[in-house]
Amino acid sequence: MIRAERLTKRYGDRTVVRDLSFTVRPGSVTGFLGPNGAGKSTTLRMLLGLDAPTHGRATVAGRPYAAHPAPLTQVGALLEARSLHPGRSARHHLTALALTHGIPRSRVDHVLDVAGLTEVADRRVKGFSLGMGQRLGIAAALLGDPAAVVLDEPVNGLDPEGVLWIRTLLKSLAAEGRTVLVSSHLMSETALTADHLIVIGKGRLLADTTVTDLVREAGGTTVKVVSPDTDRLRTLLSGPPSVRLTADGPDTLQVTGLDAADIGRTAAAHGVPLYELTPQTASLEQAFLDLTHDSVEYHGHQSQGAAA
Repeated sequence: MIRAERLTKRYGDRTVVRDLSFTVRPGSVTGFLGPNGAGKSTTLRMLLGLDAPTHGRATVAGRPYAAHPAPLTQVGALLEARSLHPGRSARHHLTALALTHGIPRSRVDHVLDVAGLTEVADRRVKGFSLGMGQRLGIAAALLGDPAAVVLDEPVNGLDPEGVLWIRTLLKSLAAEGRTVLVSSHLMSETALTADHLIVIGKGRLLADTTVTDLVREAGGTTVKVVSPDTDRLRTLLSGPPSVRLTADGPDTLQVTGLDAADIGRTAAAHGVPLYELTPQTASLEQAFLDLTHDSVEYHGHQSQGAAA
């Protein structure tokens, strides 16, 4: 289990993380989300003992990371895939890490195989692609067979096969009862991988919830309704303040605040024909953007065309 208790980090007069508390539990994949500048990297560094909090406490399995006699067996981490000696081979890099903890060489061979690097294990890493370096970083995180895994943007540089591999790996680690914390900017991949979400903005906790609950609370479900009599249907469905109807063409309404069954019953009771009645759940990306809108440091603007 990973726990942050009222973590605060200041650099001079700038507060990067503010009174942040959350718990990452074993047996599930927890996504750690936030816009650029939200304090995610600083939080991860405090969890791993690389930065000391100004206030608060970060623990893994009940202890600060540095207090574990063999920390690689408690938490494996990937924060920067390219932080390794370019002249070493992948095997030598992992072997050097293994020697610090008395980890057997057989474990080095095992994680090389898990990461798909066996065939290039004796090549110098300076010739590795970004994706190969990412795989080596993940292999290093798994080296101590840790109870917890912390990965920062693990799919960076991976091809589609690699993305599928890391998705399957994370789910399997959680299924084994391990604690898995993954920071990512890829909402579509997080939606497919994570069971739980921790979302921060400007160093503060914005949400500690599931993917399903975040989407429901942020946007809910919109129902696409196609009918030749949308004017009458609009009149029948309007009324409660929670119901919102938006025209999407002459024969189409987008309805929020009512489920498909309610709309269908109302239309049937009043003889309004329906050609389509399709629930459309909001995406995690849209829910995330809505939640973090006020926490984004720099907002871009849609181009309105080049100036004359």
